[in-house]
Amino acid sequence: MTILNVSAYKFVGLDDLESLRARVVERCEALALKGTILLAPEGINLFLAAPRETVEAFLDWLRDDPRFADIAPKESASDDVPFARMRVRLKKEIITMRAPAIKPVEGRAPHVRPVDLRRWLDQGHDDAGRPVLLLDTRNDYEVAAGTFEDAVGYGLSSFTDFPAAVAADRERFEGKTVVSFCTGGIRCEKAAIHMRDIGIENVFQLEGGILTYFEEVGGSHWRGDCFVFDGRGALDPALAPSDAT
Repeated sequence: MTILNVSAYKFVGLDDLESLRARVVERCEALALKGTILLAPEGINLFLAAPRETVEAFLDWLRDDPRFADIAPKESASDDVPFARMRVRLKKEIITMRAPAIKPVEGRAPHVRPVDLRRWLDQGHDDAGRPVLLLDTRNDYEVAAGTFEDAVGYGLSSFTDFPAAVAADRERFEGKTVVSFCTGGIRCEKAAIHMRDIGIENVFQLEGGILTYFEEVGGSHWRGDCFVFDGRGALDPALAPSDAT
């Protein structure tokens, strides 16, 4: 049986976390889902795995809530469920940055679609003629599995270290178009908002992150695999579990 793996997030204000968690837990248990769902005042972040009809039943239920009506998951397949159990957790943030001034619910970061990023990389500059700098916002062990050619990475042990790393490296970004990227879009969205808020110009996030890039573009300008937070370990650019794991 083929297993559908989905990941998705949405920054949206949530003020009913306890009751929402109870409803989500009830639905997940009824469907025998496995994975992880994080709920926080700033939104939802989810990773689920099951046969397609089961995952789609949960997503249909979730989208009945107007706050999640437009949630758009990224998909990949596996032979087995890569989670041991189902966890639904309440958190202070759905991705921890400890920068309370950053509020994605108040407006998205500017983004570039995968097909446009590939075109920029193919031609060596963006559409305005500026050089493109790719900024990997992930942690060091994720970067070790694979990243874009010539991407800048900070060897982070935690995303909370990102603001200080950027502050010490501002000169690098002058005169360039910066594209922040991460696995699914959530970290690079916060990163792009932070960089914009501290006055760095021409900053975009990669729409949908690496997984959407793989889905829409493949492995162009990428080297290695993409680390994922489940039992598969890493995915190759065809979104298949990597032979290296």
